[in-house]
Amino acid sequence: MPTHTVHADPTVRTTHTLPAAPIVRTTHTSPATPTVRTTHTSPTAPAVRTVHTVHPSPLGDLLLTGSVSPAGGLTLTSLSLPGQRGAPAVRPEEREDRPFAGAHRQLDAYFAGRRTRFGLRLSPAGSPFQQSVWRALDDVPYGTTTTYGELAARLGLPRAAIRPVGRALGANPLLLLRPCHRVVGADGSLRGYAAGADRKLWLLTHEGALPPALL
Repeated sequence: MPTHTVHADPTVRTTHTLPAAPIVRTTHTSPATPTVRTTHTSPTAPAVRTVHTVHPSPLGDLLLTGSVSPAGGLTLTSLSLPGQRGAPAVRPEEREDRPFAGAHRQLDAYFAGRRTRFGLRLSPAGSPFQQSVWRALDDVPYGTTTTYGELAARLGLPRAAIRPVGRALGANPLLLLRPCHRVVGADGSLRGYAAGADRKLWLLTHEGALPPALL
């Protein structure tokens, strides 16, 4: 039987292509860092304290009120005499004598005749008009008097303002320290003093300010 030999065609190339490997992309996501907000709360500042004391005097026990700052400084807000109309009400638990040490010394010196002016920090509550009238009292020297009309003139006010000036003096919360007792009527009469005419008489006599006709 004849034999047939099959020769491979050298021009034919068989290419085997491997399937492409899939590309795997791995994404690493870092966990979000939580935002931390720190709130710093400042400690509450110490509050201003309202305090009072009592000062014995020839006119009776004087009531002094004031405010004490966190640093310990005292500002006087009122000085009233016994029985005075409009005197502030105080709480027994708010009495503190130590902050008023300087005021006690100056008042003692005044009643002993060794002091003619006070050097205390004052902060009375009042309207701008009242404040202007009370400040004007600081310019009335020890041992002298002025009238309501003269005080109004010093403030640049017309004579029609004498009554408002008188009302402002009647509301003066710092008797003695703001010397409204040195303001008298045009005829020299002692009137319009919140602590009473008898105490006004005593103070002016103590200061040597009364006209001879009133002595």
